[in-house]
Amino acid sequence: MSDRSSLLSELYQARLEDLKEIASAYGLAKNGSVEFLRAQLIRDLILSDWDLTIDGLRTILNTDLGDLLGVFGIKKTGSLRTRRQRLYLHLNHDPKQLREDKLEKLSKEELHSLCKALELPRSGNRQTLLIRVAGVLSAQHKNWGTIKRSLKRNGPKVKIPSPSEEEEATPQSATIESRVETFTEQNPEGWTFEQESELIGEMEEEGLDASLAGVAASIDESLQSLAPVPEAQEVPPMLQEMPLEEPTLEEEAALLEINARRAEVEAAARDYLLVGSTTDMEDMSAFIAGLATHGFSVEMQRVQDAIRTIIMEMAYRSVQEQNALSSKPGSWSEREAIRMFEQIRPHLRERIPEIVAGLKGNLVQARMEFEEEARSKGLDLRSPAVSGRLHALFDLHLEISEAEELQDPAAARKNRLLRILYHGAIHLPDQSRRTIERLERNLGSFESLVETVLESSEGDFSEGQQSLIIRFLESKGYLVNTSELRPRVLACAGIIGTELGYLTPNQIPRLAPGILVSDDQVDAIVAELKALAATFKPKQVEVEEPELELADSVADASERVGHVRGKIDRVDALLARLRLQDDQ
Repeated sequence: MSDRSSLLSELYQARLEDLKEIASAYGLAKNGSVEFLRAQLIRDLILSDWDLTIDGLRTILNTDLGDLLGVFGIKKTGSLRTRRQRLYLHLNHDPKQLREDKLEKLSKEELHSLCKALELPRSGNRQTLLIRVAGVLSAQHKNWGTIKRSLKRNGPKVKIPSPSEEEEATPQSATIESRVETFTEQNPEGWTFEQESELIGEMEEEGLDASLAGVAASIDESLQSLAPVPEAQEVPPMLQEMPLEEPTLEEEAALLEINARRAEVEAAARDYLLVGSTTDMEDMSAFIAGLATHGFSVEMQRVQDAIRTIIMEMAYRSVQEQNALSSKPGSWSEREAIRMFEQIRPHLRERIPEIVAGLKGNLVQARMEFEEEARSKGLDLRSPAVSGRLHALFDLHLEISEAEELQDPAAARKNRLLRILYHGAIHLPDQSRRTIERLERNLGSFESLVETVLESSEGDFSEGQQSLIIRFLESKGYLVNTSELRPRVLACAGIIGTELGYLTPNQIPRLAPGILVSDDQVDAIVAELKALAATFKPKQVEVEEPELELADSVADASERVGHVRGKIDRVDALLARLRLQDDQ
């Protein structure tokens, strides 16, 4: 080792003539520039144990490449492929000959060979290959071809690495790892099946038998280990795993409550699935949060997961029920259960309005009670064919009820009143909005009040009747005598009176009676409006009629002709007198 170290120091400091003498002494080629010859001698005399051919470079581990580059006296840092490219260029090319401006002289075959040696893609035309090689040369500029000056001056001792036993034992595995690493660096975002097949084909051309099970397994393992990690995607709630920790006492109590009230949760889930979807995570989370009003501890993650599971089960069951509705019975028991349902269908249909009305529109509780009614009649709701028909009957009744409400004059009038009350309500103060909400809850009483006032006034809806309605509402705690609410309330009263036949549409108040102005203010407003209108009034320009213009022009011409004739007559008279004087 000491002999090689001293020889290495001598090679660092030797000139061209000295290097040629050393090459002659060892029987080696002595062609090339000083740096190229120095690199050849270091390879053959100092690193003779290493396989530094093109194929051998790909088997060298990344940890050893830095030491080898240090022995050659060139830059050691960089990625694995960058190091291999630098070492290949230093060993096989002269930096004065292989430059970017001289690549134009190379043929496509030579550029293709360079791309293969530099581990670059080899597809494309000649210009594409040239650009790739030029990019590598530009990136490696001054990083190869010349050893460091400090080595020439001092010749410091450099660690000379030796091939490890593990590397010698498994050159094939190292080759696979290096080729796969190069492939993944060229395809950082992933690769297609065709690109992977091309890689395996290239490795077979280099001597690897990919048909062997061990080689194929090594290639596949290397590709999987270096494959890009996909971004973490949100896992649907039905696929999330439950926490591994033991539930607390509060969580156990909440889960027990869920199990005890499972029928209620299932009914609520069916109501959600009528318009919602299990794929809309935000909508489902909002629905689960809304169950807090029913007394569920939905702030706990375990409770949320349990409710999501029930929703998914009901969604799956709904699909089964839909399929069962359109298919024939699958067994004798199912056929008999359907027959029994058809027998008691009239009774169930009559019970739906009573159940919904008794629970004051609480559809979740109504659905639960409807299921209990069906069970009390002996129906087995475990069968999708029966439960699907039962809930389809309930949903059909709800749709029919909604359609009837839309055709009901009272419901239509209520919707019209609510549109007037809530028009622009988002801009109203909180106190005004609370008053509107209270009026909405008691619209029936408000209609009775308006009807009573109009009956007593025999259809008159003047300021007195309007003030009476406002004062009565104020006495009941409704803060309606404000500039925002008074016009809305009186407009609603006018609509009620019109639809009940007490008023005409022209009598519906358009402006609150409290918004009044004095006579002086009215005069000032009228004067200002007149002045404003005068500014927009166009100026009148007198336009003479064409007949009058023609008559005036003819008269003027006649006067001028008469004047000229008079002058001519006077001239004739003067000439006549002159002739008489000449004759005498």
